[in-house]
Amino acid sequence: MPETRPTVAVLTALSLEYTAVRAHLTGVRKREHPRGTRAEVGLLPGTPWSVALVEMGVGNLTAAALTERVLSWLEPEAVFFVGVAGGLKKDIALGDVVVATKVYAVHGGKETPEGFLVRPEAWRASHRLTAAARDALRDDPRAHLKPIAAGDVVLADAKSALAEHLRTHYNDAAAIEMEGSGVVSAVDLAGGDALVIRGISDRADGRKSRADGEGWQPRAAASAAAALVEVLRELRPFGGRSGPGGREAEDSEEGPQRGARYGGDHLDFRGSTFHGPFTGKRVGDG
Repeated sequence: MPETRPTVAVLTALSLEYTAVRAHLTGVRKREHPRGTRAEVGLLPGTPWSVALVEMGVGNLTAAALTERVLSWLEPEAVFFVGVAGGLKKDIALGDVVVATKVYAVHGGKETPEGFLVRPEAWRASHRLTAAARDALRDDPRAHLKPIAAGDVVLADAKSALAEHLRTHYNDAAAIEMEGSGVVSAVDLAGGDALVIRGISDRADGRKSRADGEGWQPRAAASAAAALVEVLRELRPFGGRSGPGGREAEDSEEGPQRGARYGGDHLDFRGSTFHGPFTGKRVGDG
């Protein structure tokens, strides 16, 4: 019988984010939901966790629907949304990581003759997961515990109406992305624990395309995945949705077990110029 471990779900929007997380897993095997959603489940060495990895695609609506499916299907003890985001603060560098203390949905409001009236909605991060992140990343100056904003557009103009909207109404947000509010709202409705971890790949301005062309997306995804690993090394099973012992979903499997290697090349970001796995460090709360 294979070893049974408690499970966490790690969700990504993009393939490069998925690949960055998968590189840390061993014994990876495929699973398929009856409605076609795919997951790969593997072990994370040095931790008690089995990690169920799912690539969802972009957008908050898709993220909310698939997060709910993952919760009922895999019954994880916690959900992590990991990937890249645009930075909104000058003191947070490309390649740094923002762990969201809360997630704003930034497009709610009412248009009136007097102007647009904001109707803010926000979800605070799980205290249990945030506490683990603080311990894991306390001494790292490139890790930041800050709020993030989630919308339904790509922000690539620092002088746009959306950029001004964020500065005026969500001034403490350190990053912007497109799926976080969908993930955390679904987990909140289910009474679960969620944490969003984002590597900064651009500055959400007119130089976004240049930053993407310079390879900052995979670098930022690697930093986010490394931060996730440090948090999971700190986090202990707590008997969440999957019960004290945790369990893995009983569903179809595809193919033999295999490690997280591609053509014999293991994706290891240690020692790279774009800061490999975080080693636990300073976290500010804004």
